[in-house]
Amino acid sequence: MFTPVLSAAISGFLLGASLIIAIGAQNAFILRQGLLRQHVFILCLICAASDALLIAAGIAGLGTLISRSPNLILVVTLGGALFLFTYAIIAFRRAMKPEVLQAAKSGEARLWPAVAACLAFTFLNPHVYLDTVVLLGSLSASYEGQARLAFGLGAATASFVWFFGLGYGARLLEPVFARPSAWRVLDVVIGLVMAAIGLSLVSRV
Repeated sequence: MFTPVLSAAISGFLLGASLIIAIGAQNAFILRQGLLRQHVFILCLICAASDALLIAAGIAGLGTLISRSPNLILVVTLGGALFLFTYAIIAFRRAMKPEVLQAAKSGEARLWPAVAACLAFTFLNPHVYLDTVVLLGSLSASYEGQARLAFGLGAATASFVWFFGLGYGARLLEPVFARPSAWRVLDVVIGLVMAAIGLSLVSRV
């Protein structure tokens, strides 16, 4: 028999996992970085910690404020769509000249551009605010005291488990991505995902 606090933590973990485990711009980016083994730890940490921060903000009551600010949501939506379209074009250009994994790993990869892209994928995506701040923040209102905190911790834990599992688990696919054709397929899929999400954002404006 679960205690109310443990039950809340499990509910938060499962709900957080259900929201984050999906094909999206952020996950596609982490997958590619994991395959290249470039800055995996710091990028996974940024994604997971950002989710934890937004979840905490939602539980603290920020979700209600954002839901009442349509202008703020509009700005974030348009900015996110523009960024996604730009990255989709970059992915399609990479697909035209794919490289094998070893060649890709041998090139110099700078940390700060990767961090900037990671932050953009996180904070320019309005879905992250709707999922973490608004939705999880609203649902946490049904819990009180320690149970509410446990709900938030459970959801944040799901983010850490997912991003680090995706980033470091990607290397298991390394034999597949030793072929240029695999990189071409991955970049085309990434480009399509970015473009589709961008279009979905624009359609809601």
